[in-house]
Amino acid sequence: MAHHFALAVFILGFTGFWSMCAADVGDFAPCLESFYRSWPPKGLVGTPICQRYQNQYRFATLYSRPRRTPWFSAYLYATPEGKRPHTFWKYEPQLAYPGADGNMLSFPLGHLDQNVVESQGVELDYINSTYSRGHLNPSLHHKSYTDRASTFTLTNVVPQMAGSNDGPWEALEQNVNKTLGTYCLGDTYIVTGIIPYQSDEPWLRNHRVAVPEYIWSAYCCPNYNNSLPKVLKDAFPTYAAIGRNDCNSTEEIVPVSQQTKKQFRGYDVRKMPLETLEMYLKDRFKTVVSVFYEQCSQSN
Repeated sequence: MAHHFALAVFILGFTGFWSMCAADVGDFAPCLESFYRSWPPKGLVGTPICQRYQNQYRFATLYSRPRRTPWFSAYLYATPEGKRPHTFWKYEPQLAYPGADGNMLSFPLGHLDQNVVESQGVELDYINSTYSRGHLNPSLHHKSYTDRASTFTLTNVVPQMAGSNDGPWEALEQNVNKTLGTYCLGDTYIVTGIIPYQSDEPWLRNHRVAVPEYIWSAYCCPNYNNSLPKVLKDAFPTYAAIGRNDCNSTEEIVPVSQQTKKQFRGYDVRKMPLETLEMYLKDRFKTVVSVFYEQCSQSN
């Protein structure tokens, strides 16, 4: 089995080395409720993290140790309440020490353990860089204060240009929030991930943290209000989007609109059916990537 995993990673052309290290964190078994039909996305290989905060599992992340960023985060959507929490950034001690408690911890004010620095992204990686800390699982899509605070772990973050994070991508998150809060009935599942560059990837701090070329997101709402406005008829039970994280990327995947405000131009988001997203993921990763069980089918 290890041979097949290593071969899969070689085929995908992931940057950096990879080793059998998932066991020191575990698997997705404790947090399968984060996935539709308890079925994690298939096709991507990495280290599974059940993100735990204050002794409760909050969401799930597939983490790339070589890139020091997540491939995706998956979570249950909830209509938010209150303001964005004021909280410290956190890290995962179990990535540094296999026997460590699984609860995420706030970064200390003083010296940081070198094992932590080597195992994952840290605050210093982002300080004085041209990139913001872009949540894959956004605080905006959760109800309780503790659920929202749990999203502030750097294992849930990728380097994201401000033009994307503060512009079209934020607008997408807000739009998804409004759409799902209004029309979705029952549990709603969201997976948000990244698409790497094909070559010449930018990195933060001397090849420590890889920068994605695109960010993608898809939701699965198996039960929804049938009285949908015409504009949303094709947006249920599932829909997806890809956003540009590089204003100089080519336009085959996401075109650039001249109607976008000047400060956000080049960071456009393209909405699309789930099947189209999976087509682009297959093209870039050179393997079939399935985001939801039977594409969010309601059949048994």
